Amino acid sequence: MGEIDDAIERADREGFTRQPPKTLQARINFLMKQLKTTKAVAAEIGVSQRSVERYRKGERKHPPQAITERIDAAVRQRWQPQVRRRRRKQAATTRGITVETRARFGYTAPIGTTDDGRFRRLTVHLPPTYAQRLFNARDTGAGDQQMRQIIAEGLKDIYFQDSGSRAMTLTDVTLNDIDYLDLDY
Repeated sequence: MGEIDDAIERADREGFTRQPPKTLQARINFLMKQLKTTKAVAAEIGVSQRSVERYRKGERKHPPQAITERIDAAVRQRWQPQVRRRRRKQAATTRGITVETRARFGYTAPIGTTDDGRFRRLTVHLPPTYAQRLFNARDTGAGDQQMRQIIAEGLKDIYFQDSGSRAMTLTDVTLNDIDYLDLDY
């Protein structure tokens, strides 16, 4: 996963209205409800069916760290899908998305102006159209570079050009060397 995918996942987790199950047995039972069979759960987390049965009964309570992480990821991926869908829909239709980042921004500008890339720390609220484009790109399997470009276009429009009131000759903005990137919606 890329930096943008990770940021979207973090934003999704922050939107949970309830915390996922804590115990191993409760997590396995949740996965059983979602996937229906021990065979499907075993395939999802990379263990044998018998191991899934032991986890479910509480006979085994401490799987290896790698298995614990896969169980955690599988549960979080399926936890509160309605809440995730509702928050994404609101972001894409009414609320928009807030991008907080520290990255090197470069841009193409007319000759005689400075277009040297430099690190900036920005917190910018992007309109719903950019959130919709970002979610659509992610859902269609777009790469991290494509999603960076969507965010860069939003930052160009809202931050650099102030929604069309300045820097109209600014053309391409690039988002490079991301120190951190966080999304909120």
